[in-house]
Amino acid sequence: MTSGPTTPTGHDVTGGEPGGDVFGRVFLGRVLEPGDAVGGRWLREFGVGEVVRRLRAGREPLPGVSGARWAGLVARAARADPARDLAVAEAAGTRFVRPGDAEWPGQLDDLGDARPVGLWVRGRPSLRMWALGSVAVVGARACTEYGTHVAATLAAGLAQRGWVVVSGGAYGIDGAAHRGALAARGATVAVLACGVDRPYPRGHAALIDRIAEQGLVVGELPPGDHPTPSRFILRNRVIAALTRGTVVVEAAGRSGSLATARAAQRLGRFTMGVPGPVTSALSAGVHELLRGEATLVTDAAEVVELVGDMGELAPPRRGPVLPRDLLAPAARSVLAALPGDRAAAAEEIALDARTTRDDAIARLYELRAVGYVERHGDGWKLTRQAMMSVRSGRHPC
Repeated sequence: MTSGPTTPTGHDVTGGEPGGDVFGRVFLGRVLEPGDAVGGRWLREFGVGEVVRRLRAGREPLPGVSGARWAGLVARAARADPARDLAVAEAAGTRFVRPGDAEWPGQLDDLGDARPVGLWVRGRPSLRMWALGSVAVVGARACTEYGTHVAATLAAGLAQRGWVVVSGGAYGIDGAAHRGALAARGATVAVLACGVDRPYPRGHAALIDRIAEQGLVVGELPPGDHPTPSRFILRNRVIAALTRGTVVVEAAGRSGSLATARAAQRLGRFTMGVPGPVTSALSAGVHELLRGEATLVTDAAEVVELVGDMGELAPPRRGPVLPRDLLAPAARSVLAALPGDRAAAAEEIALDARTTRDDAIARLYELRAVGYVERHGDGWKLTRQAMMSVRSGRHPC
């Protein structure tokens, strides 16, 4: 049997030996950029082995690219060495997961030709199983204290309910979300725009290492690869596809986190936003989402109501129960009719309460029993307790 093209270390990358598809996909991960839909179409139409063979040979251009683009891909192919990448990954405790593997999250296939060629995964849990119950929490890097607090609290609440929090490992909202989940001893996944063996940003190296110990660190790019602005944007589609829904906590009008939300919308995932002050530029992008198809959420319970199973409803939002709430409606009407600065006769109170004198007197005695009114001769007056409620803005009425 004739083997196909090999790497500089002698490994077949076209499927001519067991594991050839793995080597081929690792090879293509070094040649193709993340989200390359043309490359994805090649894989669908020609298969991994044929695409690798042509890139290695360089003589039979694949359709859909210019001559200059093809020459650039061929040049990258000449430098690719999947055996070396796999060895470096193994030394860093990283594995390669490809479509069709038991650990591959099937929802990534919703990306069509733009789905990843494969993913590098660092951490012990199964990516597929964790992704089944996950929510993305993303937002601005230069966030406010409000945004940091909301993201951490939201992530902790999701983790406590058994949900996996997915974010991008960046400064700001991403970092707060990861820390919130970790603080709740929950599950979190960082999806990076670089090789998972070189944490970025560097200031989050310790955080990303901790995520790898307690959760998962995931990326499309091979070991040692660096991030670029376009790779951050393309990374966001993976975050959106992996999860059941995306929550944007803070985002300015041009924030990259909005790309995650828009990708989630295109994929039919839930898109949610946490409102902020209308005067804050860092919430302008979120508010624009909320004016469209995004759903307003304020805590983990409301997120789970959307992405969770039927019946996982958020508790109704009510103000505090006040003593007057326990009164009968007729007694509340009489209480509301008492003047705040003087005693009033039962006839006057009945008139303002739109009831009879006898009914007003009956209700006044009920109110006296619970400490709201007191009798002054032939008149009735609010008690000191009720008057204090009026002065503090908590009128019992």
